[in-house]
Amino acid sequence: MRRGRGSLLPLLLLAAAALAAAEPASTLSGPARPVTVQLGDMGHAVDLPDTDPRVQRHVTGWAPEQVAVALSAEPTSAWLSWITGEFQMGGAVKPLDPSTVGSVVRYGLAADSLLHEAAGESLVYSQLYPFEGLRNYTSGIIHHVRLRGLEPGTRYYYQCGDPGIPGAMSDVRAFRTMPAVGPKSYPGRIAVVGDLGLTYNTTSTVEHMVRNQPDLVLLLGDVCYANLYLTNGTGTDCYSCTFANSTPIHETYQPRWDYWGRFMEPVTSSIPMMVVEGNHEIEEQIHNRTFASYSSRFAFPSEESGSLSPFYYSFDVGGIHFVMLAAYVDYKKSGEQYRWLQKDLEKVDRSVTPWLIAGWHAPWYTTYKAHYREAECMRVEMEELLYSYGVDVVFTGHVHAYERSNRVFNYTLDPCGPVHISVGDGGNREKMATSHADEAGHCPEPASTPDPFMGGFCASNFTSGPAAGSFCWDRQPEYSAYRESSFGHGILEVKNETHALWRWHRNQDLHATVADEVYIVREPHKCLVSSTRLAY
Repeated sequence: MRRGRGSLLPLLLLAAAALAAAEPASTLSGPARPVTVQLGDMGHAVDLPDTDPRVQRHVTGWAPEQVAVALSAEPTSAWLSWITGEFQMGGAVKPLDPSTVGSVVRYGLAADSLLHEAAGESLVYSQLYPFEGLRNYTSGIIHHVRLRGLEPGTRYYYQCGDPGIPGAMSDVRAFRTMPAVGPKSYPGRIAVVGDLGLTYNTTSTVEHMVRNQPDLVLLLGDVCYANLYLTNGTGTDCYSCTFANSTPIHETYQPRWDYWGRFMEPVTSSIPMMVVEGNHEIEEQIHNRTFASYSSRFAFPSEESGSLSPFYYSFDVGGIHFVMLAAYVDYKKSGEQYRWLQKDLEKVDRSVTPWLIAGWHAPWYTTYKAHYREAECMRVEMEELLYSYGVDVVFTGHVHAYERSNRVFNYTLDPCGPVHISVGDGGNREKMATSHADEAGHCPEPASTPDPFMGGFCASNFTSGPAAGSFCWDRQPEYSAYRESSFGHGILEVKNETHALWRWHRNQDLHATVADEVYIVREPHKCLVSSTRLAY
């Protein structure tokens, strides 16, 4: 009998060791050694064609389509958006009259008891080109309605449309409000995606994301890549390579926005999605107008958070304060965005929302050749402010590859710096980034022609540290913890005031795999600097 128990001991020890090995790493252990996972060149993704049933219009008349839920600044309020009527394409287009159809939401706590009603506003936008032969676009009628007085953490049923017109109300849908603001209250899962596009890789990313049952989705720019198309619907993987010398303006094919809204509707009509602009949303048109589709199609808690801009805003989800910033509008210390950010951070009470998470499109810390140090001007202007208020995590996209940093500030390992996570490939059509800036022969030259929408180019050779005198490191930098070129999405699970579990779900070759996971642990007693209201 004793011999039997003794023989079990090694097995139990092995099982315990295996369990310990399976436990995710933690930032509490200090900087991780840099890891690169080589997955090979995935090349380009293939767009869903306009003949795919998932992107075609399935409603008639004034019935709503492309229904989407977005958050307001607090969980007692939410936005509902949808589109009625059909878009138009041609040389001469006549916009629909928004007053033709009402913007009404009926909602309640049961599908057969929609006792509350809210009204909102509607608009139409156009994408116009003052050049012969180019096709113009005008949208259907876009509706935005804000629901107020909601109970946090509650499932609401709703219909949207115009009850005064036969057949102009949607089916009954449902969504759940976020948990109440407070340090003990957190959503189960937050999905984070970037550069989503509308490809067959997008379909697997979205499928895997939905399987993880997120309560909220953050989309960090580059939504549908309509600007990889000419107005006649001809597309490419690289617009500048194919069309730049043959078109008088960077064209777009705006119906791709409608295709994306239809494809995503099963998700966006039930799971709140918060969007921030990327470079593919710039979309220049007549009179130098930009961002028309992005600004028109999505609802943002801008007014509620005091920014009055669709490009940067903030909102609370349980014990998390989210700040969404703009990489493609003025971010200088003298500008409106910076002043707004300063005021917003000053108001954050870390005893109520212990977690402070920021998101924007172009990453400050990327070690891939593509877009290397492209957002350096933004980092120079804003990093110190975010650091001084103890931002915990920064989410970005843009690079078309995945990378997670150690805690970093000003290119130096810093136990109080945020963890930067770039999720820049949800399935976009452009070529995936695979080469690293530290590989021999792959160090990009500083940009000779700065991107005007990035505010210039500020990167120069490093003046200190292992890369002193060079534009790139000669190896994976110590601030880069993990990187791989893969399609996928991330899931953030905030467990309590100090611990959050982050997982990167790779869907290489269409298979779902957890490729990277780590516990992000806050140490506010060491790190909070500017806030006068500290806790935990």
